[in-house]
Amino acid sequence: MPWLELSLTLRVEQQPRVEEALEDLGALSITLQDADAETPDEQAIFEPGVGELPLWPTITLNALFDVGTDRRGLTETLGELLPWLEPDQLLFRDVADQDWVRAWMDKFEPMPFGRRLWIYPWNIEPPRDDAGLVVVRLDPGLAFGSGTHPTTALCLEWLDGLQLAGKSVTDFGCGSGILAIAALKLGAASAIGVDNDPQALIASADNAERNEVADRLALFLPDELDVEPADVFIANILAGPLGELAPIFAKAAKPGAPFAISGILVGQQDDLLLRYAEWFDGLRVDTREDWVRISGCRRA
Repeated sequence: MPWLELSLTLRVEQQPRVEEALEDLGALSITLQDADAETPDEQAIFEPGVGELPLWPTITLNALFDVGTDRRGLTETLGELLPWLEPDQLLFRDVADQDWVRAWMDKFEPMPFGRRLWIYPWNIEPPRDDAGLVVVRLDPGLAFGSGTHPTTALCLEWLDGLQLAGKSVTDFGCGSGILAIAALKLGAASAIGVDNDPQALIASADNAERNEVADRLALFLPDELDVEPADVFIANILAGPLGELAPIFAKAAKPGAPFAISGILVGQQDDLLLRYAEWFDGLRVDTREDWVRISGCRRA
């Protein structure tokens, strides 16, 4: 299915109003990038939670619409809703699904995480003669999560270090499904993936099929989630939602369950450590580049 992408650059204080207007006009997804990044590789992509400001002073906002959306009508309506917005700020282009996949596959090489785990793009065959290799075959589609971002890498390495045989795992903010699927390939008996983006659930289901674990992965929107606490809990989202959702995450983990949270910038961890100390023990901080993972165990 093709899409219409609208891109514009704006100041951080303008973002909430612009995003609200685009959602009212039918945007299917909205992602934000650092407009001042010197290269595309430096442009981390985020979908901030409701009311949460992005991380950069100047933002490139990308919104996806159905391909048949009237560009002229969209421009005129935005001009009425946002009079300060100049028409030449709006850049449109048609995007085919294969363009997203191709751009990712052209850059992505197989990557190891921990002792056993490897993430392979779907277009590269892994070796067949290494019985100790645990391979996740991935096609992220329109969902976030390929292993290239430091937060995802921190979470994958944490999972590789656990004994997951026979365990149940909950992955909150599952994106492409990479963490839940990795847990299943590492021996978990079952996994639950949760995401507020329906497209992410579609991508997760597709990747689970590719990895032959679809029968052990259940997928939910957050308001649909009503399941038993898990043996292992992991969430890779952003610091604001991590703080807000801490009591819910505590209920979602069994006593003694290992847990990890990431999507945290260096400097944001102290407040989260205090917040999570109410329910979790043995808290530790691991960092990669400018990002943090907090891990520990649910208090018995």
